[in-house]
This record gives sequence, structure tokens and C-alpha cells, in this order.
Amino acid sequence: MVTLDSLTESLFTADGVQALDRFLIDERGVEGYGLMQKAARAAFRQVLRHWPSAGHVVVLCGAGNNGGDGYLVALNALRHGLEVTCVAVADPQKLSGDARKAWRDADEAGVPMTDWSGLDESKKAGLSGDGVVLVDAMLGTGARGRPRSPVDEVIAWVNGSGRPVLAVDVPSGLDASLGTAEGEAVQADVTATFIGRKLGLVTGKGPHYAGQVAYETLGAERQIEGCKVEPVAKLATWANRKVTLPALSPGAHKGDFGHVLIIAGDHGFGGAGLLAAEAAARSGAGLVSLATRPEHVAAALSRCPSLMVRGVEHGNDLQSLLDKADAVVCGPGIGQGAWGRQMLQQVLASDKPRLLDADALNLLATQAPSAEACQVITPHPGEAARLLACSVADVEADRLAAVQALQQRYGGVALLKGAGTLVAAPDQLPVVVGGANPGMATGGMGDVLSGIAGGFLAQAVRSRAMALDDAVVNAATLHLAAANVASRRLGYRALLPSDVMDAMAPVLMAAESGQVEATNG
Repeated sequence: MVTLDSLTESLFTADGVQALDRFLIDERGVEGYGLMQKAARAAFRQVLRHWPSAGHVVVLCGAGNNGGDGYLVALNALRHGLEVTCVAVADPQKLSGDARKAWRDADEAGVPMTDWSGLDESKKAGLSGDGVVLVDAMLGTGARGRPRSPVDEVIAWVNGSGRPVLAVDVPSGLDASLGTAEGEAVQADVTATFIGRKLGLVTGKGPHYAGQVAYETLGAERQIEGCKVEPVAKLATWANRKVTLPALSPGAHKGDFGHVLIIAGDHGFGGAGLLAAEAAARSGAGLVSLATRPEHVAAALSRCPSLMVRGVEHGNDLQSLLDKADAVVCGPGIGQGAWGRQMLQQVLASDKPRLLDADALNLLATQAPSAEACQVITPHPGEAARLLACSVADVEADRLAAVQALQQRYGGVALLKGAGTLVAAPDQLPVVVGGANPGMATGGMGDVLSGIAGGFLAQAVRSRAMALDDAVVNAATLHLAAANVASRRLGYRALLPSDVMDAMAPVLMAAESGQVEATNG
């Protein structure tokens, strides 16, 4: 059940959002046209906020209530004194209900209107000139599948126009439930979305097409109490997760914050272990041990002398290290040869909370799956496909179903990487990490995440103030928050995993002092 304090963090499918709308109208007596007017005003405020110098607002209106929202956005623009043009992509004469009323109100107020079918290339060029802001109000939340003509033609025109774009509720062509797009979808700069957050805007292709998401409840949080519509996931950001970190006591010692063992770095991959181990240390773990190939020991100690580094040649060399650890990370750079297999088998035979990543997952995929409560797996879509014996396309077609399947098959906590990272845990609502950063698409970023999560797992074991799934979600949100801070200084293309580790310090420092670090822009 949705509660007053959970609405802004709840994520719904398209059907769920439509059910929320029906509840407000049918059970709470909210006027549907009034909601449409609120949505249009909220969307137009985003135009003014992001493009205050806009001289011409061109609104592309489809059939249904999304088109109705568009006609009212145009009406708001006209009343604000802006030049405005409504382009009817669907015949407005066929509109019904609130959408038809919106079209009539806009028409009677004198909003200039034209049909897409009547525009030649010259007129289209005139609607995409300097100072124009395009508003996409063609396909709404309930639209599924590949857009049909003429919507597909308009989407291609919008994406090729070079003009800034505001999408109303959801970019046309994007599945609001899955974050997929069967054909081309509108690439919006900003998406104004209302009442219930849509899962498809925050995972998969959603962050790419939606741009910056501006969410408004339209006052629904005051009237939603008693609604039995269940969210399918919840949204997590560093801003709303950092308060769940264990408290720091002035009298604490290193043993209070756990001992994490990182097993990583076969021949030629020593950097993976070093990145993971240093990230674990940065996350606040009291002690960090790194088990790696002997030739990597000197480099690791030179880079980060606070680490305890052991060169290991055989799996039997791990037992004394495993005995001392509170949590274990295995996988970064271990390879899929004999050395990596020995390392993984020793970890699987232990009873320590463990995080498996990278080649540990590729090796795990060759074994019969066994659900383990103390296990955390952190695959990217390719590794997830191997673990589930399916294709990457299958994983990306329904990322929520994929992460739930991973959790059920392998137990413990499953984290599926990618834009809108997902985390699934037993008897918990899945979590989506809000935000995406293109600079993170580079080798070594996953090693940093593994290390952060391992550090938090060790702290969770010692403090008992965090559950395993809380530790994993906290790690993923911190990882993204630090990457966003580093990107504001260095940009996206030049971003390195070490830059993210460096940025962890100010992000964590702000959390310690109670400051809110703005990390999701």
C-alpha cells in the first residue's frame, strides 16, 4: 500500500500509475480535468525554469490525455505571452473526455494550431528555428510497442531538430514500465512526470531518453492514503540513503568497522585488486586485506600502504586470511584459469559474507546455481545473461525481472549494474539507484563499486546497524554520488575510477557533517 511518506520514493509500472489516477478520481473525488490542468501548469513551469529565454513553444499533441496535457501546456504558454504553436499529430476531432475539453479550451483561447500532415519541409524548419522549445505530448504513460505513423516520423524530426525538448510524463516511444524502446523514442532534455514515478524513466534506456526528470505529486500525497496500488520498486539516492550508515563513535577503534578481504588480480590484472581494495578502505572499513598475485604486492603497498597485502599462489594460502575477515570480495581480475578457480572455490566453501563480481561471476555461471543467504552478486548485463542462461537482450528487456530472477537463483542480494542500477533482496521491495553517469562506462568502475560494497559489508557485519542489502544499496548510491562530484570537476570523458575514489572523501565528509551533497544533477 502506498503511504503519504513513501509516494515520492515509490516506483510504479504504467498500469500502477493509471490505477493511482483512477483512485484519486473515483475514490477521492478529484476532478480529472483539474489534474490535467495541474499537470500542464507543472510542465510549463519546467519550460520557464530550464529555458527562460525561450521565444517560441511548439507543442506536439497526440491522442488521449497526454495530448490533452499538451494543449493545456500551449494554453499556459499563450497566457504567459510566448509565441506558441500546437501541432496536432492525431486528429483532435477524435479526442474525448478531458482531452477534448483541453483542446477546445486551447482553441477557443486562440492557441495557433496546425496539423502535422499539413506541414511541408519549409514549415517544419520554421518550427525548429532559434529560440524554439519543443514539447512532446504525443504518447502517454500507457503507450507500448513501436510508435506507429505519423508519430514515428515526428519523433525522428524532433530528435533531428537540434532544439531543446520537454517531454510530458514520458518521452514518446519509451516504455514507462520497462525503460525499453522498440523503435525510436524522443530524446528529451527534461521530462516532467506526475503523481507516481514511472520505473521506466529511471532504468534501462529511460535515463538516456528522459534526461533530467522533474517529478511532481500534484498534491496526490495528501489524498493517496488507503490506496492499495503497490509500487514495484523504490528509488534510492545518496541523499536519502546516507542516513542509514552506522554512526561514528568518538571512542571507536578499527575493529569496530570490520575487516574486508579482497581477492583479486591475476597476472596482468593487478590494478583491479588495487582499485577494489583502496575503495574498500575509502568506504570506512577498519581493516582491508588484499590477496593477489605476488608480483602485484609491491605496487599495491606503494599505492596504498594502509592495505595488508598478501601474495597468494594457491587456494590453500587463503584460509588464514578468510578466518580473519568479516566479509570477502572475490572476482575483480581473477581470470577464469586455475588460479581464479582455486580462489573462488575457497571463498564458496567458507561461511563468510561474500561479494562475487567480474570473473567470479563468469566462473559461477559454469556451476549449478546454489542460493546462499550470505552472498552478494554484482553482475553487469553480460554477466547477468550468463548467470541466467539467456541473452543480454533478454536481461535488458526487463531489468526488474532479471534482477529478481538473479536473486531467486543465487540467493542473498543481487545488484544488476547499468543506468538505473537495481538491487533485489529477499522479502524486500527492489531498489533502483536513481541517476546515471556516462563517465562511469570505463574499465575499473565496477572494481571500485565492489570495494565500496565490500567495505560496507564488513561494517554491516561488525556494527549490525546495516543489513546486507542496505550495505549494497548504500555502496551503489555512494559510487554514483562520488562519480557525479568528480564529473563536475573533470567532465565525463576523462573520468577515471581513481577520480571516483578521490571524490568519495568529500561526499562522505558532507554526510558526516549533516550537509546535503547535491550529487544527482
